[in-house]
Amino acid sequence: MDVEKRRDERRTESGIEVKPLYGPPDLEGFDYQEKLADPGAFPYTRGPYPSMYRGRPWTMRQYAGFGTAGETNRRFKYLTENGQTGLSVAFDLPTQMGRDSDHELSLGEVGKVGVAIDSLLDMRDLFDGIPLAEVSTSMTINATASTLLLLYSLVAEEQGARPEQVTGTTQNDVLKEYLARGTYIYPPAPSMRITTDMFAYCAKELPRWNTISISGYHIREAGSTAVQELAFTLSNAIAYVEAATKAGLEVDEFAPRLSFFFNAHNDLFQEVAKYRAARRMWARIMRDRFGATDERSLKLRFHTQTAGSSLTAQQAENNIVRTTVQALSAVLGGTQSLHTNAFDEALALPTERSARIALRTQQILANEGGLTDTADPLAGSYFVESLTDAVEEEAWEYIGRIDEMGGSVKAIEERFMQAEIEDAAFRYQREVEKGERIIVGVNRHAGDEDPEMDLHTVDESIRDTQSARLAELKEARDNAAVDRALARLKAAAEGDENLLYPMREALSELATLGEVSDTLRGIFGQYKP
Repeated sequence: MDVEKRRDERRTESGIEVKPLYGPPDLEGFDYQEKLADPGAFPYTRGPYPSMYRGRPWTMRQYAGFGTAGETNRRFKYLTENGQTGLSVAFDLPTQMGRDSDHELSLGEVGKVGVAIDSLLDMRDLFDGIPLAEVSTSMTINATASTLLLLYSLVAEEQGARPEQVTGTTQNDVLKEYLARGTYIYPPAPSMRITTDMFAYCAKELPRWNTISISGYHIREAGSTAVQELAFTLSNAIAYVEAATKAGLEVDEFAPRLSFFFNAHNDLFQEVAKYRAARRMWARIMRDRFGATDERSLKLRFHTQTAGSSLTAQQAENNIVRTTVQALSAVLGGTQSLHTNAFDEALALPTERSARIALRTQQILANEGGLTDTADPLAGSYFVESLTDAVEEEAWEYIGRIDEMGGSVKAIEERFMQAEIEDAAFRYQREVEKGERIIVGVNRHAGDEDPEMDLHTVDESIRDTQSARLAELKEARDNAAVDRALARLKAAAEGDENLLYPMREALSELATLGEVSDTLRGIFGQYKP
């Protein structure tokens, strides 16, 4: 390659070459029915529903959670009053790790990166005055997903909601915790058992609940490329389907409630291609690999969040523009719901002002941008269709390599995916430091100083408040009933009974999240990488 050509070469951050111009030769032999078809028709490249946003816009689901349940409840109501159309809960690290707020390992973390939920009392406060029969709720929770779902369903039941009225999603994707994030509790095998028990429980008891949101978001946040995000997410999804079918579930019994969670990063056209390729690949995986016949099992539905890792502390207002570009990619790619990050999140949790700006970003796109008028407006673009094919081809190569290793669990145990992500993150950072990748306000167009901003702070006394509440709870509840319920949970964990039924009984008797998790730790152990 001569120097001039090399200097002009452009590639996506996944390394896919981008030509200066695309035209008919790039789509020679392109088969519309095989590659695209109409929206709502196999292979769903153009979207899972015929009318897409012309029927109704995507759900605007802003992620929120901090401090106590009461504080987060007030933020939910604030966002709803400002036009949010779905709830999304962030939990603090102790809740994610199965520790009560009064545990010694919770010191310094209670209420910091999300809301603290120790028991049914906190879940009641979190949704006080919010009718759970009428609202869809997403919960970003993994190792303790079953516990939080059961607490949520108990509150919904107390409100008088029927099981078929309870709608929403638990992230419940523990494989990516071993891979990219780290909030796991138990080893992979018992974690997969809890996941498949939840599939079976919801199929019977909560028919409209999305039991898992198989997450590429955190894989991307850890430094992966778009292609790696897609490939590793679908490989993990394959592992969940295989585990469920081995547990005796029929694929069309649980697959319609599977959902996905993707990252929206800065390269707009690559992100659009990623979403479109994901739908096409999943449809073929479910039909050809697992023999699914229910079309709902073939449709990949996904939530998107804009890229937290792309936010800069320098010139933080620039993040509003980054988030807008990222949100645009998600909408043009056909997302079902969307969270837009607040511009100050590189510095602190969002303030009410920054959270409102993030929500208004979505509302402007939906109401002023003409984006809801027609389904998949980029279909047929020489560039977009070529890029979709290229992303898909490279993702299939990764999936093939993972299959040869024995699947996602084996690949995670051998640290294949972790190493690939680490290499990609290193390359990206090196490009930034060399100035080969421009970050406005950081390595190009940087200013001398940033203006002062009001930032959100979390009250350090929250742990004391939660600990006092736990002490009162344990004094007032029927501790003998709690002990009996936890003993039944222990016996179920030692056998092969579905864990969610005895877990629900224990939680209804006011067992705490930490007590439930410790009971399972006693049988399953705790994962050490």
